[in-house]
Amino acid sequence: MKTLKLIVLSCTLLLFVSACKENKKEVDNVDTTEMNDNMNNDDMMDNDDMSEDSKEKKLSITLSPKSDSQVSGTINFSESNGIVTMVGTVTGLEEGDHAIHIHEKADCSSDDGKSSGGHWNPTAQPHGAWGDAAGYHKGDIGNMTANASGRATITKTTDEWCIGCGDETKDILGKAIIVHLGVDDLKSQPSGAAGARIGCAGIIQ
Repeated sequence: MKTLKLIVLSCTLLLFVSACKENKKEVDNVDTTEMNDNMNNDDMMDNDDMSEDSKEKKLSITLSPKSDSQVSGTINFSESNGIVTMVGTVTGLEEGDHAIHIHEKADCSSDDGKSSGGHWNPTAQPHGAWGDAAGYHKGDIGNMTANASGRATITKTTDEWCIGCGDETKDILGKAIIVHLGVDDLKSQPSGAAGARIGCAGIIQ
């Protein structure tokens, strides 16, 4: 009789130990799965945090001469965290000030540059100096000054432009940079009386 009790007790202990081991495996599996899920969720959150605005975009365009000029140059655009910076170098200019604008079409096919259309003005404002309370075009960059060697540089930073964001009031893709022979007086309508278009570059990606 005692022997039978010992056998029953031994079997019970074995069953209990086996059940504990199985429970531990299940807990371990659950913990591992939850940990992996949490890691995957964290990775997804990190990727979501890398929004389109935070990714740096870069674009470089080359000016071609128009109206029988000798103008050449490069205009570089970069965008980071919703801010666009334009850095340009233009050569072949007459010494003095010259207007530079964004025009509405990335078309530099005509000899006089007029295929690029008028100033880029998606918000239907009057022409003026950038930031003027009375209004200004999104393409009203202003003037740059050429030295005695005919070289001019210009830098502009703004959150009112974007590169390929799809917002028609901000997106500079599909537009053109135009350099003018004369000075933008920042008041004459519709384009500042800046004279002939002597350099053109389409802003395309």
